[in-house]
Amino acid sequence: MDVTALTALAEFPDTTPRGIAGVIARLVNTGELAGGERLPTVRDLASELGVSPATVSQAWQALARAGLIESRGRAGSFVRRATPTWLAPRMRGMAAPNDPVRLDLSRGTPDPLLLPALGPALSRVSARAETGSYQAEPVIPALAAVLADSWPSRAESIMVVDGALDAISRTLEQVVRFGDRVVVEHPGFPPFLDLLDVLGAEAVPVTLDEQGMLPEALARALQRRPVAVLLQPRAQNPTGASMSTERAADLARVIRSATDVDDLVVIEDDHSGLISTEGDVTLGTSLPDRVVHVRSFAKSHGPDLRIAALGGPRDLIDRIVARRMLGPGWTSRMLQTILLDLLTDGTAIDAVAEARRAYYTRQRALGDALRARGVPVVHADGINLWVPVLSERSALVQLAAAGIRVAAGTPFLAAGEAAVGANGSRSRAAGEFVRVTVGVLRDGTDEVADALATAARHLAAGGY
Repeated sequence: MDVTALTALAEFPDTTPRGIAGVIARLVNTGELAGGERLPTVRDLASELGVSPATVSQAWQALARAGLIESRGRAGSFVRRATPTWLAPRMRGMAAPNDPVRLDLSRGTPDPLLLPALGPALSRVSARAETGSYQAEPVIPALAAVLADSWPSRAESIMVVDGALDAISRTLEQVVRFGDRVVVEHPGFPPFLDLLDVLGAEAVPVTLDEQGMLPEALARALQRRPVAVLLQPRAQNPTGASMSTERAADLARVIRSATDVDDLVVIEDDHSGLISTEGDVTLGTSLPDRVVHVRSFAKSHGPDLRIAALGGPRDLIDRIVARRMLGPGWTSRMLQTILLDLLTDGTAIDAVAEARRAYYTRQRALGDALRARGVPVVHADGINLWVPVLSERSALVQLAAAGIRVAAGTPFLAAGEAAVGANGSRSRAAGEFVRVTVGVLRDGTDEVADALATAARHLAAGGY
C-alpha cells in the first residue's frame, strides 16, 4: 500500500509516534489493513505527514512490539499475519510475537529463576527409559501415595497426565457431547473455550467476583441444564480470584439444590495450587461423586515437565485411563519420578515456598502501586493481574511504545456470549481489560505501574 492509499483510509490528527501508531492499530484491528499488507516506507509517510522519519520509525517500533506489524528488512514493514493455524483461535489471540521486547508481561508463565532446580532429581532417575509392562499401573505407587496424601478432598482414584489442559480435555471428552452446555467462568481461560468449540458444546459464561463464580449467577446458569461446570478454584486465570471454603460450600449447595442436572460434573483446574497463597479448596468436599479435581505442577515446578494429576469418581477416572491407554498410554515414569523427587525433597520444597512468597510480594507491590495511581485493580492471587483499561487496543499500543508487552483481554471472554449475572441479567464484562503477568516482574514496579496507569486511561481518537 502506498502512502496516498493509507492516508485515504484514515486521518492522522496526532502526528506523535503514539498518535501515528494508534491510527495504524485501529486500521489493523478493524481489518482495513489486512495481514500481509505492505506499509508505506518510513520516509514516504514522514514526508506526507510533515514529520521526521525518526517519528514514524518510533511508531513502527511500537506497533512491532505490540505484535501488529513486522519488519522484513529491505522489503519493508508489513501487517503481521495471523499466528500459526495449529493454535486454536483463542490460543492464537493469546500468543505473543517472538519480537524482542524490553519487558514481556504477556505470557502467563512462571519466573524461570523461581523454579526448583532439576539437577538433583535428574541424578536420581534411572539411566535407562525402561518399563516392565505396557499394561502396568499408569501412576507409580510412591507418587500416587504422595498425591493422595496432599489431595484437598477424598478422591476414589487419582491418575497422572501430561499437563492441566490434557486433564481438562480428556475429562470433557468423557462428559460432553455435541450440543451440550458447559458453565464457564467469565472472564476465563481461553483454551477452555477452544476445547468446547472443538467438542461442539455451548459455553454458558458466569460472572465472577474476587472469590470466583457467583452462587446466584451459577444458579441461573444451571437452569439451562448444563452437563458440566468448569472452574479454577485458586489464582483464577486471568483475574487472580481464589475461592474461600465458604464460597466453595455455597456453590456446592447451589448445585445440589438444582433440578435436572443430576449427572452434572464439576471440573476444577487448580493450575497454581502450590504457588497460591490461599489454602486448598474444592467443591469435592461437598460433592465427592461429582468433582474431578486437576492439580498442575507447571507453575510451581516447570511448564516443560508437562505433568498434572487428576482425581475424582473411580468410574469416570477409569474411563479416562482406558481411553488414554489407546493413545499415549501413560505419562513417562521418568517424569513421574522427577516430580516425586521434587515433591518430597526438602530443598525443592523450600524453593517452591520461596517462589510463593516472591509471587505474593510482586503481586501485592504492583497492585498497591496501581491502586495508588487510580487504577481499580482487585487483590489477586497467583502470577496474573486483570487490569481495567479504557481501550484494550490503545493500552497494548501505548505499553508497546514503552517497551512493555501485556496480554489482550479479549481472548479471555466468551466471544459473542453474554455472561449470566447474579440477577439473571445477560451482560458483557464491564469495560475492557489487559492481563499482566506479575510473576515475572522482578524489579521496576513503579515504572511499570506508571506505564500501566497511563495506558489504562488512554483512549485515542478513532476509538481503537
